[in-house]
Amino acid sequence: MPSPDSLAPVNPQKLRSGFARVWHAAGFSLAGLKAGWGETAFRQEAIAAIVLLPAAFWLGRSWVEVALLAGTVLIVMAVELLNTAIETCIDRIGPEWHALSKRAKDMGSAAVLLSLLLCAGVWAAALSQRFLA
Repeated sequence: MPSPDSLAPVNPQKLRSGFARVWHAAGFSLAGLKAGWGETAFRQEAIAAIVLLPAAFWLGRSWVEVALLAGTVLIVMAVELLNTAIETCIDRIGPEWHALSKRAKDMGSAAVLLSLLLCAGVWAAALSQRFLA
């Protein structure tokens, strides 16, 4: 017969429901943002967001434009956090070089590049529409 300890869930978060689950999940999210702040690239993107998010409200002429401008900035930050999570998981497995580890890290980096290109393209289009049209 299994002991009561062996029947306990590995993650106590799975037992929570309602507001308690949301409250604890918010705490985990804040811890993730704090961990992200320790990464130079995320910190640079967050500082840029402090400028770009208010600028989105000034530059956008409709709620759709504001949403696109602000959304692309937030997408860059989210993809950067995911890239950092991938890199952290790979580094936890081991520090030795492996082709699959390199591939995973390279694809995470490529995802960040694509999100940055999307953001730059949307902002360039909005700026040209506003000042060159």
